[in-house]
Amino acid sequence: MKYFFPFIMGLLLISGNCLAQNNKAIYASEAYTVYPDRVVQGKYTARAISETELVSDYQSPSSPSNKSHDNNKIASSWKLKRDISAFPQYHSEFKLTDALYNLALEEMQNAVEPDSTFRTGKEWGGVWTRDISYSIILSMAVLQPKVAVYSLMRKVKDGRIIQDTGTGGAYPVSSDRMIWAVAAWEVYKVTGDKVWLEKAYRIIRKSADEDALNVYDKQTGLVRGESSFLDWREETYPKWMQPADIYGSECLGTNVVHYQVNKVLSDMAARLNDPDAALTYKKRASVIRAGIENYLWQPQKGYYGQYLYGRNYKILSPRSEALGEALAVLFNAADATKQQSIISNTPVNEFGIPCIYPQIPGIPPYHNKAVWPFVETYWAMASAKAGNEASLVRAMSAVYRPAAMFLTNKENFVVTDGDYAGTQINSSNMLWSLSGNIALVYKVIFGMHYNENNLEFKPFVPRSLAGERSLKHFKYRGAFLNIVMKGYGNQVKSMTLDGKRVSTGTIPVNLKGEHAINIVLANNILDGKSDLKPDYTSPETPVVTYANGKLSWLRIPGAVSYQLIKDGKYISSIKGTSYQAPVSQYAEYQVVAVDEKGISSFSSEPVPIIPAKSIKIIEAESVVPNAELPYRGFSGKGFVEISKTVNTILSIPVSINEDGIYAIDFKYANGNGPINTENKCAIRTLVADDMFAGTVVFPQRGKEEWSIWGFSNAVKVKLTKGNHLIVLQFKDANENMNGDINQAMIDYMRLIKLPAL
Repeated sequence: MKYFFPFIMGLLLISGNCLAQNNKAIYASEAYTVYPDRVVQGKYTARAISETELVSDYQSPSSPSNKSHDNNKIASSWKLKRDISAFPQYHSEFKLTDALYNLALEEMQNAVEPDSTFRTGKEWGGVWTRDISYSIILSMAVLQPKVAVYSLMRKVKDGRIIQDTGTGGAYPVSSDRMIWAVAAWEVYKVTGDKVWLEKAYRIIRKSADEDALNVYDKQTGLVRGESSFLDWREETYPKWMQPADIYGSECLGTNVVHYQVNKVLSDMAARLNDPDAALTYKKRASVIRAGIENYLWQPQKGYYGQYLYGRNYKILSPRSEALGEALAVLFNAADATKQQSIISNTPVNEFGIPCIYPQIPGIPPYHNKAVWPFVETYWAMASAKAGNEASLVRAMSAVYRPAAMFLTNKENFVVTDGDYAGTQINSSNMLWSLSGNIALVYKVIFGMHYNENNLEFKPFVPRSLAGERSLKHFKYRGAFLNIVMKGYGNQVKSMTLDGKRVSTGTIPVNLKGEHAINIVLANNILDGKSDLKPDYTSPETPVVTYANGKLSWLRIPGAVSYQLIKDGKYISSIKGTSYQAPVSQYAEYQVVAVDEKGISSFSSEPVPIIPAKSIKIIEAESVVPNAELPYRGFSGKGFVEISKTVNTILSIPVSINEDGIYAIDFKYANGNGPINTENKCAIRTLVADDMFAGTVVFPQRGKEEWSIWGFSNAVKVKLTKGNHLIVLQFKDANENMNGDINQAMIDYMRLIKLPAL
């Protein structure tokens, strides 16, 4: 009996310590709190019963009336059913994070199809270029390298990377397929497979060289094309932008991807003993980086703008673009000072970093007004790289919260309430979301970075996650690592390999067998800030008309002033809704509404004022015979067909009255597919006097909508007074993703003389 009382007191003391530990918040905000064993959001709680079991009483307040999400309603509990012993085993003093890691491992196995390729999500079958690539970079190269390779090769056709379907028939309106290259390089760094390196290099090089012709803008140094992964045009672009306009835009995320791709190609070429190619791609990367710096950086905001957009003159959208900002940090497109600025100043909301900020009015949540966990993970990794603990803890918590509450790794959720219901489409068991959850352990907590010749450890453990943790049976090439780490911070006090001190923080590639790694962190204090802002929606976009020498528009609700832009440059701010703009020479006007907080709308559709002397139109049927097709709405006497077999070369002689820069575009129709999917964008090379001038795209404008005419993108060409030959030609680099159908109808070619700058 004399031993019973101390025993009970000891149990109570242990129990009390555990209770105190579990009641100490990892992260707390007005919206929710993350504890070591649970997440509390208002009246709802998700709790880790053990490392293999979670329960949640969360109920979506909007799900009863949202029938589109009936098959996405959450379960009340999760218990590990699959055998995950083949994968690295993670243990810490935080049951919640351990359970979420195990949940992600189980869902990862669910995401592998019988043919050993990745499934995008529970509701989405098939292999998608961007989905698998971003997932492979996060953690799937580490855990599923063979499946990663099979999946990557599924997205190769005729030796080139396939662009997913998207706006206007996708490539080159969408041009982010090249993230495939970064994923392929990650697989090589993980495996050291030289055969894979050589195969991937050939594919990436062919694809990148096509892009150099089809999407690279020599004037800005930037890359054209839709925002990476943000592939619903109305969700991130103004309504007036047609697919050809989106092709002409130059987005942060897509440019950072192409910057990294060219660095990867340079490294691959060097590894394969091709120094000339290594130098070529290194130079391409530096040109893109300079373009990002010169055209997209916003010093007054401390982060990059969303994209350049417009027509003959581009302006910068000041919105933030979360994935692009994160990748700019991770890929070193931004220097160290800018990296810290980006993480500190880019707006984030209570439930996470929104894909864009501020939001677009009248557009339901999906990319607009939404948070995506995989983007949040990239933001967490970028926060760790910048040494910003406040941002890192918030970002990690924004990944943990929905996974715990929903008991699955959903694709996205609404930025205002953190709920999955209300988004346009969604799925459980999302590949890139679960990959991100795992990456928080590997690439943030343990800070594992794969290099060509070693595995490098750069851990970052926030103070609120301090303690001892282990990662057992972690495979690195020919070795299995058992890693134990103690403390917090982002500085390594000591690291040993099998009891011997490691001063470099790296493990060599030639290590074989089983080994023990011990890491002790320096418990260094880190702060930083995260610019937490309430959800905010910008003003509506003005619709501007021009008549009798005057621009006019309706008053925009909430706007206190209107910025006037001429030829891409700000000229005035007014409070009225009209502006005198007499015709003298070609000019392009836009109007931006600004509210009382200084938040601006998208610019209006550019209004061109074109004096008769500045424009020349050449009907296509004047140079080749009419197409015998029953389409309507054309000008002149008809139109002509271009395809892979008809009019593959369209030679158009022109006579120019005055030296200058001319914008050349084409009025066209393409009814081969809808505006938002499929892969039949027509592509052609424009040649002026036997010199490459640029690429012209004729995106899809609607399924069977052959009588809806619009303009292609414009190519600027310097022409002297006199006679010239303009050629529209189908070349090998102009293959689209369909391969068979590359067709459009051409009404006329238009040349507009632009004013001298």
